[in-house]
Amino acid sequence: MMGKSRMKVIGIGDNVVDDYIHIRTIFPGGNALNFSVYASMLGCDSAYLGVFGSDDAAKHVQQTLTERGVDTSRCRCVDGPNGRAILTIEDGERVFISSNEGGISKSVSMEFIFNDLDYLQSFLIVHTGVYGYMDSYLSQLQHLNPLVSYDFSDDFDSEHALSLCQYIDFGFFSCAEWTEETAMELLEQAVKCGCTLAVATRGPNEVILFDGRSWFRQAPKAVIPTDTLGAGDAFISAFLISYLGSKDSIRIQQASLIENALGKAVSFAAEICQVSGAFGHGLRY
Repeated sequence: MMGKSRMKVIGIGDNVVDDYIHIRTIFPGGNALNFSVYASMLGCDSAYLGVFGSDDAAKHVQQTLTERGVDTSRCRCVDGPNGRAILTIEDGERVFISSNEGGISKSVSMEFIFNDLDYLQSFLIVHTGVYGYMDSYLSQLQHLNPLVSYDFSDDFDSEHALSLCQYIDFGFFSCAEWTEETAMELLEQAVKCGCTLAVATRGPNEVILFDGRSWFRQAPKAVIPTDTLGAGDAFISAFLISYLGSKDSIRIQQASLIENALGKAVSFAAEICQVSGAFGHGLRY
């Protein structure tokens, strides 16, 4: 467990089943959902808020969240297919083949998340991302109590991403194909546009973080992966929970907070690389 008290956190946005066609098994996943599950694993009071379909895939995801102790009480269930991504594994690396882009969730407005503001206000942090259909609601979230974290993944247009940074506190970018120089330029711009902390993960290379004053670097933990799916989400979850869980301590300086959180993040990401799917719970079909 990280932190001395049980932090309340929520992932808002995408949930999917990751369909591993080579072994005919579906695993629960999705950026926002993974954050919620990983946060629960790391000792937080965790919730997930999003849209489920009505098929067997949706039922498996919901059942898994219940087993994991993640609150889904404010979610919507809509008639139609749940989000699904088709993928396979090659040498431990996940390879995406196709997706239904969130299934039924892409046609459901996320405006409903604001129906219970007291509920939203009770969380320390909201995490969402590029696949959560949440971009148009970030300005509303910004005015609420929770801090806002956003995962741009590797699927972002820089101009659009930077336009969102005014609404978020923590921005995470996957820059495995970027040079160090261009990744640093992106992080500088993200902070200039409003992010408090901007982070670039770079595949097997060092993670880079910029807080507006100082640069931080952290080497990934070397492991032979079973499955890299979820590693980036695990990194984000462990970083945020470690960083925010210690932030109230006046005895810990900002640099030490960040360095410690980066270390926890790469360790947890390496741990998740040893698990099939984002966090297990495979269902054969």
